[in-house]
Amino acid sequence: MAVNDTNKLADAENPAGGLKCGDDCSEVDFAGRANWLRAAVLGANDGLVSTASLMLGVSAVKHDVRAMVVSGFAGLLAGACSMAIGEYVSVCSQRDVELAQLDRDGKRGGEEEQALPSPVQAAAASALAFSVGALLPLLAAGFIVGYRLRVAVVVAVATLALAAFGFVGAVLGRAPVAKSCARVMVGGLAAMGVTFGLMRLFRASGI
Repeated sequence: MAVNDTNKLADAENPAGGLKCGDDCSEVDFAGRANWLRAAVLGANDGLVSTASLMLGVSAVKHDVRAMVVSGFAGLLAGACSMAIGEYVSVCSQRDVELAQLDRDGKRGGEEEQALPSPVQAAAASALAFSVGALLPLLAAGFIVGYRLRVAVVVAVATLALAAFGFVGAVLGRAPVAKSCARVMVGGLAAMGVTFGLMRLFRASGI
């Protein structure tokens, strides 16, 4: 009887006790998904800014659409490979450290090991995110012959995409949307402007 009274008292003090573990698990799952989405947004942002800046820099020296598109495609391939290799090496290093800890704790081969991140999946996701971002300026410039219009369209598409990436990042990080969008847009436009301006100096100097 005393045991039953104790259980009832505990239930009254913590009525959601039976749902606590499930709530924690759902929060952990949401946090994990948010981290993956945030990494994907950052990868796409990197692909967009680096490829658009490269294309604008080349266009500042040579107005040919072919040179602009080829340089952008080369940047896409190089950047995707670099992102994939970097992510693979990083996750492998992290995995080695965590596996060594599991060995010391005697938990090797259990659920903890199965829950470790996959280097191959991380590398593929990073390369894919970068490629998606890099494709935007490529598609924007590939069908426009006029030089000035092509540059304007690439900048406009990149600006809109940066605003979208900033919005998604703010939502995932629960940060102020306007501040996040402005920060991402200003940073991306600054990178494109600096690249275009410096390469324009090469054209003016005749190098």
